[in-house]
Amino acid sequence: MRKFFPFLDWLPKYKKSYFGKDIVAGLTVGIILIPQGMAYAMIAGLPPVYGLYASIFPVLVYAFLGTSRQIAVGPVAMDSLLVAAGLGTLAITGVENYILMALFLSFMVGLFQLILGLLRMGFLVNFMSKPVISGFTSAAALIIIFSQIKHLLGADIANSNKFHILVVNTIQNLGDTNIYDFGIGLAGILIILSFKKWFKKFPAILVVVVLSTLVVYFFNLEIYDVQVVGYVPAGLPSFQMHNITWEKITQIWPIALTLALLGYLEAISIGKAFEEKNREETIDPSQELVALGSANMIGSFFQAYPVTSSFSRSAINFEAGAKSTIASVVSVIMVILTLLFLTPLFYNLPKAALASIIMVSVFGLIDLSYPKYLWKRHKDEFLVLGLTFLITLSVGIVQGIVIGVLLALLLLVYRTSKPHFVVLGKIKGSDYYKNINRFGNEVEIRDDLLIVRFDSQLYFGNTAYFKSQLFKFINAKGPNLKAVILNAEAINYIDASASNMLIQVIGDIHKMNVQFYIAGAIGPTRDIIFKSGIVNSLDKAYLFVKIKEAVDYFDDPNSISALRERVAYQNRWE
Repeated sequence: MRKFFPFLDWLPKYKKSYFGKDIVAGLTVGIILIPQGMAYAMIAGLPPVYGLYASIFPVLVYAFLGTSRQIAVGPVAMDSLLVAAGLGTLAITGVENYILMALFLSFMVGLFQLILGLLRMGFLVNFMSKPVISGFTSAAALIIIFSQIKHLLGADIANSNKFHILVVNTIQNLGDTNIYDFGIGLAGILIILSFKKWFKKFPAILVVVVLSTLVVYFFNLEIYDVQVVGYVPAGLPSFQMHNITWEKITQIWPIALTLALLGYLEAISIGKAFEEKNREETIDPSQELVALGSANMIGSFFQAYPVTSSFSRSAINFEAGAKSTIASVVSVIMVILTLLFLTPLFYNLPKAALASIIMVSVFGLIDLSYPKYLWKRHKDEFLVLGLTFLITLSVGIVQGIVIGVLLALLLLVYRTSKPHFVVLGKIKGSDYYKNINRFGNEVEIRDDLLIVRFDSQLYFGNTAYFKSQLFKFINAKGPNLKAVILNAEAINYIDASASNMLIQVIGDIHKMNVQFYIAGAIGPTRDIIFKSGIVNSLDKAYLFVKIKEAVDYFDDPNSISALRERVAYQNRWE
């Protein structure tokens, strides 16, 4: 039970001294969550109240099922943008149908996460490399910022998921700027930035919300066409079943899977970061998938759109001293009280103020230091980052991350198809065998012996490269060559194609009256050597633990020891 309900593990150990800290953290995060949730719902193309709905049941479910004590779950900017981008490609007519599809999307996201969690498939997120995430995040942040300019200017600017179209639309409508909206938005940005610099612990977002609402109310700025949130329905979200059809599933599954993986990546990366600070490991990656999946699925029945962990609110939660997910429960209580009693107060909240909150929050997602680092150290990964960034900006949000992942995988395949393959020589006066190109005159090179090291697994993608390079090394040695030693320490796997290739290569080398030895093969690789039949063409006596033993055997076949035989031949197939 504790495996599926982690709160059963930590709740009995909960100390009374923790409660006060959780209360403070919960109240602090709640103050931020309410306006942020409403702002992020706007990014998703939903009425602001749906940001509050998404801050109730999903947060409660995660509080009981999640394994991280500090992360704050709820609406986030990135996922909100993906919701808008994904649903924007569908032919949806009417606000009501759009809302229903957003809720169904949440259900599908949760379903994918739950299935992946139950199947222990958390490793899939590893295919989303840091260059891809960095390029995608920076591009998405720019799109989010420019998507809010219409609220900042108070102008009717057509929305788009393509950055260049947003820029063009903004320039074309600059003349329609409402000076009051612009003034409120600009003031909001300046207040948040000022508080971040001089009053870091004070909730600047709350100040912006309160001041801007009071300004609109007392000066009656609505008559000057200032855009406000307007009527926010009071009361808790009602239970609502989904109308599940095959057509809806086929339309929505690609964006749902993207959101499921990206949302999980955000949650697990944030949770791991706080684990390192606490020096306490509590996160179970697969259980996190179950927790997020359950949160999104159950939340979808109570009018919540997709949620995940928020970096900014999680950081605030941690800094406020949160000790458990009880802090999240306190935040939920604040949201519930707001929906029950305080919704009339948000009528005069200007959308420009919410836009300023979004723009400042999202600006921090633009990372310039990491691309600089890659440009200096890893230009191939910089290319992946740059292409992901440009495709996300110009083609689309979903296309950007999908193509970015494919580019990262192609780079991986390219690297493994032509791995490091070098000739080794003995360092003079030692038993070390190192790359002759690195150590130059310090190594002894023999004409009758070729020692090579292949620094990768052997699989169908690099068999041709292995074979051509090996015979290139052999031909360079000339007619005096008597034996080839393959240092297999770095070869952790040999697939069926590579096994057949190796058997053929060993046979070709033997026809040249040259022996072939394998040294340093680890246990799993030795198992494959015996299981695949490589040992039959090689002769079991030509397996060695170390390169030195192979060289000694070549010089004197009687140097073999019983211990060396037992270790070198050990495998699961004899």
